Amino acid sequence: MITTTQSGVRRWLVRLAVVATALALAGCGTLLHPERKGQASGDIDPRIALANGVGLLFFIIPGVVAYAVDFSNGTIYLPSGHTQAQVDSVSFEEELDIATLELMLAEHLGKPVELDHELLLAERVESLDEALALVRMSGVDDAERLETL
Repeated sequence: MITTTQSGVRRWLVRLAVVATALALAGCGTLLHPERKGQASGDIDPRIALANGVGLLFFIIPGVVAYAVDFSNGTIYLPSGHTQAQVDSVSFEEELDIATLELMLAEHLGKPVELDHELLLAERVESLDEALALVRMSGVDDAERLETL
C-alpha cells in the first residue's frame, strides 16, 4: 500500500521528470538564445554544450534530442563576429535611400539586410573618420582594448 507521503513524492518526481524532459526536448540553446537560430557553424558555446550535457547525463534520450535540436537550429554556436567591428568605405554618385543601401549591403554580405532592425544603427556620416569615431564610441572591442592596458 502507498502512503500519502509516498504518493506526494512520486507526483513531485513525475512532475520534475516531465519538466526536465520538456526543457531538454526543446533544446537549451534554442530556449536561451533564439536569436542564434540559423547559424551554420562556428565556435560552440560551452555553456549551452554543458547544459545539454547535463541533460544527457540525467536523461539520455532528451539529452541527445537537445543536442540534435541545438545543432540543427545552430543555437549551440556562439554568435560569429560579435566582438569585431568592420568599416568598409563605398563611394556612390547619386542620393542613397534606405532600399538602395539595403540592396548594396545584401550584395556585399551575401545575405538579406533589413536596416529597420532594433539592434542596428544606420547613420549618414560626412567622412570615414566620423564613421570610425562612431564605431570607437559604440564600445565595440572595449574589452580587448582594456586587456592591453
